[in-house]
Amino acid sequence: MSERIHPPARNPCGSCPYRKDVPSGVWSEEEYVKLPLYDGEMSTQPPSVFMCHQQNGKLCSGWTGCHDMDQTLGFRLAVIMERIVGDDVDTVLDYTTPVPLFASGAEAAAHGRAEIQYPGEKAGKVIDKLTKKGRVV
Repeated sequence: MSERIHPPARNPCGSCPYRKDVPSGVWSEEEYVKLPLYDGEMSTQPPSVFMCHQQNGKLCSGWTGCHDMDQTLGFRLAVIMERIVGDDVDTVLDYTTPVPLFASGAEAAAHGRAEIQYPGEKAGKVIDKLTKKGRVV
């Protein structure tokens, strides 16, 4: 059996690309490209889940809160493959957060890409923090 996937944290991390309050330009183009792929019909979605950038073994809270997990191919496959089991399945399906999130991966990606060439001061601080933690931005 593959490694177990844990349910999302109570709230998305402070650098989550799905959060409306995270500055534009924090993540690389490669990361923003992934976000809209989960917006389409289930048959066109990636067969994988979107994990938290904090590398903590948990589903991305922003991704979980933004998308209908019951209609998300990656989540369904993870359940079938028993990578998400028991009460964790219901935890994911029932997940909500008070943190304002973009309504879709496309919206999150558009926001994130807006200043990707010239990130502002706030984005620079988030990037520095992530870099110091060894996270790939």
